[in-house]
Amino acid sequence: MSDKNLRNYAVAAVAGATLIAGCGNNPNDHGDNKAAPTITVLSSKADYVTGGDALVEIGLPEIVGGATPTLHVLLNGAEVGGAFRPDPAKPRHLVGLVANMKVGANTLSSSYGGASATVELSNYPLTGPVLSGPQTTPYNCQTQDFALPDGSKLGAATDAACSAPTKVHYLYRSTAGGALKPLPAGAALPADLATTTTSAGASVPFVVRVETGTMNRGIYQNAILFNPAKDAAPTPLAPPAGWNKRLIAVHGSGCSSGWYVQGAAMGVSPYTGNYLSRLGEGYAVFTNTLNHPTNSCNATVAGETTMMGKERFIETFGVPAFTVSVGSSGGAYTSEQVADAFPGLFDGVFIDTTFPDALAIALSSMDDKLLNHYYTSSQSGLVGEAQMVGVSGHKSARAWYDMAVQSGRTDPVSGRVETIPTTGSFGGPYLAGAFNAAVPAAQRWDAATNPRGARATVFDINRNVYGVDAKGYALRPFDNVGVQYGLAQLNDGSITPDQFLDLNEKIGGYDGDGNYTAARTVGDAGAIKRAYQSGLQLGGGGGLAAIPVFDLSYIYDEDNFFHYQWFHFAVRERLLKANGDTKNHVMWRGGISFADLFGQTTPGMAERAAVNAKAQADGWAAFIKWVAAYKADKGAGTQRDKMIARKPAEAVDGCFTNSSNPQFIAQTQTLGSGGAAGSCNALWPSWSFARAQAGGPLAADKLKCELKPVAAADYKVTFDAARLARLNAIFPNGVCDWSKPGVNQTAVLPYASFGPSPVNPVFDVSKP
Repeated sequence: MSDKNLRNYAVAAVAGATLIAGCGNNPNDHGDNKAAPTITVLSSKADYVTGGDALVEIGLPEIVGGATPTLHVLLNGAEVGGAFRPDPAKPRHLVGLVANMKVGANTLSSSYGGASATVELSNYPLTGPVLSGPQTTPYNCQTQDFALPDGSKLGAATDAACSAPTKVHYLYRSTAGGALKPLPAGAALPADLATTTTSAGASVPFVVRVETGTMNRGIYQNAILFNPAKDAAPTPLAPPAGWNKRLIAVHGSGCSSGWYVQGAAMGVSPYTGNYLSRLGEGYAVFTNTLNHPTNSCNATVAGETTMMGKERFIETFGVPAFTVSVGSSGGAYTSEQVADAFPGLFDGVFIDTTFPDALAIALSSMDDKLLNHYYTSSQSGLVGEAQMVGVSGHKSARAWYDMAVQSGRTDPVSGRVETIPTTGSFGGPYLAGAFNAAVPAAQRWDAATNPRGARATVFDINRNVYGVDAKGYALRPFDNVGVQYGLAQLNDGSITPDQFLDLNEKIGGYDGDGNYTAARTVGDAGAIKRAYQSGLQLGGGGGLAAIPVFDLSYIYDEDNFFHYQWFHFAVRERLLKANGDTKNHVMWRGGISFADLFGQTTPGMAERAAVNAKAQADGWAAFIKWVAAYKADKGAGTQRDKMIARKPAEAVDGCFTNSSNPQFIAQTQTLGSGGAAGSCNALWPSWSFARAQAGGPLAADKLKCELKPVAAADYKVTFDAARLARLNAIFPNGVCDWSKPGVNQTAVLPYASFGPSPVNPVFDVSKP
């Protein structure tokens, strides 16, 4: 059958069914319908097509009277209508994969019954970038080290963009259980093949199709139930029978050393652990090495990569009913940041061990390292360790020191030694200028021997957003001008006025290379504004405003390794400030300690593990019920309205009793400790951080504060004239006015572009 006949056949099949259904009911069946067809890009936004193809839906108007017209679909003037087929689920709609787009602008038009529609599509290479700005150099390919499901390697990169051929493997689950096993290509289904029943009620063989390829210089994988003995090659209109039409985006963890590499591993496999169970339920899973912050601590690139990965999945298998993101620690903040800065990619996030963003860790750790430097240096003299713990806001000295250790990710000087106690810490030593072993020594920055080399900091890997100085080093948003460290302790009497003055007089700051300075640090105003616009500083008022955010502790440990509860509450506060309420945010507390995680047998370890298992299972069930309910609501109202209205009764704040049979306590979660703050705070208490003790907001969202004059009336203690004069000398331009928005504080700009996309342009680091 020719393309033209096939096209006419497809149209007749759709339009004919409509005419039969509508026969005799339309008073205007004597004339032609001149309404235009509709064109909808299903696989991505029209502005961000990648790889030369896009899944497109054509909606046809109902034809009243006369012969069935011929549908024409033109790409840049060439007929491509033969790619379209009727969508059996939607009368008068056809779906097709439009391929062979040129890089740049493309025009797609559709005509039917005398009327036409046109849409412009912007296509970018599969190797990227789209909107994350100039790709980072140096960059080290690792396809040759990436292990495939059968144990072989993906192979050497075929170009400078670290590309490699796409490969498909099949894995199956045995009736004996355990991990998936390789199913050799062309082999018959094995006798020990297990079956699984999906959430949609389909009983299918437990065989998983894993596709591995490259995009945006990263390595991607998607996994889905697929029976190679029965299922036809997947298409968007004929997906595998085992797919329940639900999609999970997976993010890894970490951040330190996450720069200048492609990544030789995902961080979280899409077909092992919890995701093996999800696959058995019919979910599909997708991820990329650049969605693992230990490979790439760059949320803008992670969002761009997620956008491209979801596009690839839809073009292969079709549009999911919904997509949710799952992540822990670095995967939690990546989930939140991508959801907020790239609205529409996710319909919900299910996270644990949560931070607002990588920046929150970096900036809080820089404060704590300054406090540590003051305390351990000969210049301090006045404030004792217990008092300094109070100033830091943390539960203990161990917690304070562990947070300070994390400032290594902001320090480019490899091998720098800091006097920060690490004995008894699960956080490890202070590691400045830390690189993945795949980054050759010759590429690494050294101020004396290689000043143009790659700098190992969380700022430099995001240089496209922050901008660079005259040396080419990233500008920094850290600022502590006007910050009154220990203000709360001064006011409650736990430090004296002289101790407060000494601390703030000597606290100092950093230069751009991480060296201590006597003067406070002035953050770059442009870098600060772009941090907000890009979502590197999580705002909460973008895509997160309209989707469920389900937040678990997983790790509860206020004494070790910086995964502290206040970060969870900072996320909630940002949502509150951006949206007026936190009805879309649910927090469940209780979890294991780092001693448990590192295999040390400690009292209550089994009980804490039971809490985690209960929270994960019950939390996931409540979360998915919530997402499915609001996505199924096709009524009037905004997505946020429907999402809040469809929130299930079990999706409420609470915590778990610390027992082998954990019981859920429904209670609004608040930052605090002790029974007076509620039973959950007695079971799972939480502490604070240095900026909050300095009067700053729990949201930790003001990168640079507005200043106000020093006023004696603002303090609960009395300064004599000499001390007041000293206070004014310490803060000659004033102290932080936390009642005002931060300097250059602004909302996230969805799909903010740092190049090459011309849509929503913010900044181009390549231009002076």
